[in-house]
Amino acid sequence: MPRRPEPTAGVAADAGASAAADAVTGRPDSLGRAMAWMVLSGLSFALMGAMVKLATAAPVTTKVFFRNLVTLGITASVAWRTGRNPLAATVHRKVLLLRALCGLGGVYFYFVALSRLTLADASLLNKTSPFFVAVFAVLILREPFRRGMVPALLVAFCGAMLVIKPGFNYALAPALAGLASGAFAGLAYVLVRRLKGKAEPNRIIFYFSLVSCAGTLPFVLVDPPHPDAAQWLALLGTGVFAAAGQFGLTFAYHHAPASRISIFTYLHVLFAVVVGLVLFGERPDRWSILGGMMIISAAVAAQRGSLTSFRKT
Repeated sequence: MPRRPEPTAGVAADAGASAAADAVTGRPDSLGRAMAWMVLSGLSFALMGAMVKLATAAPVTTKVFFRNLVTLGITASVAWRTGRNPLAATVHRKVLLLRALCGLGGVYFYFVALSRLTLADASLLNKTSPFFVAVFAVLILREPFRRGMVPALLVAFCGAMLVIKPGFNYALAPALAGLASGAFAGLAYVLVRRLKGKAEPNRIIFYFSLVSCAGTLPFVLVDPPHPDAAQWLALLGTGVFAAAGQFGLTFAYHHAPASRISIFTYLHVLFAVVVGLVLFGERPDRWSILGGMMIISAAVAAQRGSLTSFRKT
């Protein structure tokens, strides 16, 4: 019997949460519960982005540090309660570290984009990650590449260009940072898939949080932030909402198959538009709206195509 190709694009992009959900058993599938968790996750990630923008007095490295500090505490407590040492010797340590570094790169560039772009534009560019997953999965995991993915990739690329609006000047840098965040996130997701069945989800997230905190702590110590009370709340909110978004995504995949809910990760973008409008008065221009529609439409088409291919084999 021929090997079934795995669904790509939108299905693959949330491999981290899907892998975590694979480790959880108990309740039967419930699309209603899954959607509720996806709504919570999308809103939490949008609010995380808002906290990053509100913490204007803190350097990007400080924001990245606090974004991962809460998650590090949660994963460490889970490891302590379960009696499983996430730092125990493993032959997969290099892949764990590489995944963590790619995740760190993704968060760093996303936060750089948030500092200059609207919340909606930065979120849209970060959500190009499913298409980078499709490419990296072929290069790294040797998965078969479906020709049907080519139109979706081209449409998504054109959509990203409409959001970026390249002008070949300094103003282009934040937009390129947003695109880079999608690329690093896509590579991180592919490495999570490579670790599936080889490392526990909590260990993967622990490594990511630990490496991110360790990598940014020296910058925090050299250039310590001096925020006021509101800025401190924004920094703490970055970590709290990031953790809520990640665990909301994990529980969503616990309650329903990835094939049915992965596309709803784009709720994050819709919430980002609303939050950006309410808190910062940001209104996406017509080109960003058109580009966003192209990116999301391409993701929907890619997901449907991959699922059709999956069912036929």
